[in-house]
Amino acid sequence: MNKTELLQLIANRENSRVELKRDDCRPDEIAKEMSALLNLEGGVFFLGVEDDGAISGLTRSRRDAEEWVMNIARQKLQPVIIPVWTCMEIGDGRDIGVTELAADSPGKPYKARRGRAWVTFVRAGSTSREATREEEGQFYQAARLVRYEIKPVLDTGLESLDMDRIENYYQDVLKRSLPDRTDVEYMRQLLLNSDLLAEAGNEVCATVAGLLLYGKNPNRRLPQAGVTAVAFPGFEKEYNTVDEERIRGPLTPRVSSRGAVVENGVVDRTVDFIVRTMGSVAHLEGGRRIHRKSFPLDAVREAVVNAVAHRDYGREETDIEVSLYRDRFEVISPGRLPNGVTVEKMKEGVVRVARNELVKEILRDYRYIEHYGMGVRNRIINSMRDHNGTEPDLVEGDDRFMVRLWNSL
Repeated sequence: MNKTELLQLIANRENSRVELKRDDCRPDEIAKEMSALLNLEGGVFFLGVEDDGAISGLTRSRRDAEEWVMNIARQKLQPVIIPVWTCMEIGDGRDIGVTELAADSPGKPYKARRGRAWVTFVRAGSTSREATREEEGQFYQAARLVRYEIKPVLDTGLESLDMDRIENYYQDVLKRSLPDRTDVEYMRQLLLNSDLLAEAGNEVCATVAGLLLYGKNPNRRLPQAGVTAVAFPGFEKEYNTVDEERIRGPLTPRVSSRGAVVENGVVDRTVDFIVRTMGSVAHLEGGRRIHRKSFPLDAVREAVVNAVAHRDYGREETDIEVSLYRDRFEVISPGRLPNGVTVEKMKEGVVRVARNELVKEILRDYRYIEHYGMGVRNRIINSMRDHNGTEPDLVEGDDRFMVRLWNSL
């Protein structure tokens, strides 16, 4: 960072990645701001600058300022970090301390010392606040320290699962023999070992993954389990729609012994909605006028499968959203990409990280997911290039991930 860039950042004042502080503030305040920045996307911390952007400069020597910041990072942050520190002279004998915090820090959630307690802070615009219980849980899940999908769901049990689908999975998908269904204890132990059930105190409950994959009525306990699909006549969301459906139920289908789908689950019902409403485009092939669907089925299916397999189910406020417009198709899944996953890695087909490992593996058994993490590159990007020469958009937002496919009108 050069002097011009530094002064421009200060002139733009505080935001989600920039914090300004005098160097006579309390160490706990420094630690709080560091942890909040680290828990978002990293950023830069300027020491010796007023809240209004006025440069007061460091009141201690460069060496003392650096040692002070490094001690705070070592003693008042968990896990410990070693930030990048530089000191820049801006004229009139004034120095500014610059602490850079990496965007891809692997230790989230970072906690700051507050008195005797360790507290997780998050960044919301230009302010830092204590994380909610839900937000902290999402950090642990993203860091793969906690697996939300195998969490027991209270007030559920073996009776909450569709045993016809489960038997179909073991017998016709995995080609595994099972005893008679009346052997309840065997089935209970099998599903405990498979993480579709889990113990909660003296109770045996269905897990989040168990309900998502095989629940009779998953939304009774997991309101976020499902897809809201809407087709709009124009280019933007509006009250008038071509078609809409709230798609509920288990993710998995029932299949025949040869693997043919005989009863759709949420994945196939969502794909069916898209195929039904996407429309078609016409082009000349030789002397004939050929009609084809607006989007290739491979790309549509991959976008839907990725959304249900990798969304953050800890975010209970919203469904997966599927929207069709006149010129495009969008799938929005709640939650940021898991730690270590980037859009660039997805495009290259080098992603092996899964937020919901059990859901992913069982969907793979049904052949919805490729074995080598190449689905986005092969089934979305290459399929769209072959279909109409367009490039799909893969867009990560603050709390969601979107796949957008373009229709060649």
